[in-house]
Amino acid sequence: MASHKSLGFKMHLGKQGKRTRWAPFWIVLKALGKGKKVHPSRLTRVRRHWRRTKIKKKHKKEIKSGRKKKKY
Repeated sequence: MASHKSLGFKMHLGKQGKRTRWAPFWIVLKALGKGKKVHPSRLTRVRRHWRRTKIKKKHKKEIKSGRKKKKY
């Protein structure tokens, strides 16, 4: 990966980084009850690891070709 990254790419990586967090501890209590001992990672919606699952980043050419022109 390049050592100099664009701002948009950094923002994209930051947003994806937030998706790897565990659920808050109170979610476990709310969802499963007081007596249940469960790890908070079990209740997270998206699980991603930097080694296991890579982020698919589209190139500018792919994004531009996907748009449709307006017909008048």
